[in-house]
Amino acid sequence: MKVFSGFLETLILLGSLQGFIISVVLFLSKNSRQSNRILAVLIFLMSLASFNLYMTGSTWYGHSPIIIFLSNFIPMIIIMPMGPLIYFYVRSFSDPAFLFKRKYRIHFYPVLIDLVPYLTALFYVAGLIFKFLPKNDAPWGLFIDQYDVYSDIPRWLSISIYLWVANKYLKSHSQPIPWLKQLVRMFTAFQVIWLCYLIPYVIPRFSNRLLNFFDWYPVYLPMTILIYWLGIKGYIVSQAQNENHRNRKSSPLDRQLSEALVERLKKVMEEEKPWMDPALNLSMLSTHTGIPAKTISAVLNQHLNKSFNEFINTYRIAAIKSRLLSSNNKNLTIAGLAYECGFNSQPTFQRAFKNIQGESPSEFLLKNTDSVKESA
Repeated sequence: MKVFSGFLETLILLGSLQGFIISVVLFLSKNSRQSNRILAVLIFLMSLASFNLYMTGSTWYGHSPIIIFLSNFIPMIIIMPMGPLIYFYVRSFSDPAFLFKRKYRIHFYPVLIDLVPYLTALFYVAGLIFKFLPKNDAPWGLFIDQYDVYSDIPRWLSISIYLWVANKYLKSHSQPIPWLKQLVRMFTAFQVIWLCYLIPYVIPRFSNRLLNFFDWYPVYLPMTILIYWLGIKGYIVSQAQNENHRNRKSSPLDRQLSEALVERLKKVMEEEKPWMDPALNLSMLSTHTGIPAKTISAVLNQHLNKSFNEFINTYRIAAIKSRLLSSNNKNLTIAGLAYECGFNSQPTFQRAFKNIQGESPSEFLLKNTDSVKESA
């Protein structure tokens, strides 16, 4: 049995190491897309959990008091973000225009559930150091042990709910994507296996017996298989995706892709307002949107028939026109509004305004002021 458990631990270790390597390669790849980075984080968290199981079962870990002590403060089991990562990977892979907004961060706040044991240990040690807690490990250790058992319930529910939402999103998508369907099915199969183990595990009279006989192998072996599959398949798919992206860059962009990229550009311009920065250039806009600079240039030229400067100045002029007619900005000069909206010189502003609007700023203001008076 010892030889067999050693074999299983080796499989889990190799799966973890492969996961770490693939996640780093995906995340740091020169042509890494948003979807690849999300997948990289997902694989990394799975590998971290598997590596934690390997460590707790290894002899060198059990004979090292320092490592055992430090493990109480280093989060290794981070499960709550996995569900959102699966969902956002599905969305970002299937939709080139998908942009991860700040409001989506709320999906990752439940990670606090994973951090409670480590924060508890940290609080106890701080209490000993600053002498506001008595030295008594027992109640704190008991709380952490009990918490670890029941915290798996919200973890399982979180992943299951996000898998359901991801599957619903795929069904509503116009074009089926086999890779994403496979991914959701594989994780759903893992959830079924985990549930079969979780039900007796959370029942006090069965939990210790289950761990003594099976340990965590019934859950972590399928997870290891998932890491192997996800790492290899995910890497191959990401390479194919990058190759398609390179081919598109070297040829005229198709209409569907152009429309998706234009939509993404407009979202960033309207929500993040990078045009207010006078120093904004093509490279900086590429960083804001995650779209390569050459692709932005091609999309603007081929789909909107605009140069980069024309595209940016359209938003600046629109903002200036709105503010010129607003009663809240009566104390500001036209030049002041121009600088406030991203222009770095008066001649550049005057020229851009006339090219886009067909008249000078003063002519526009005079005409529209008269119109407002007449309507009043």
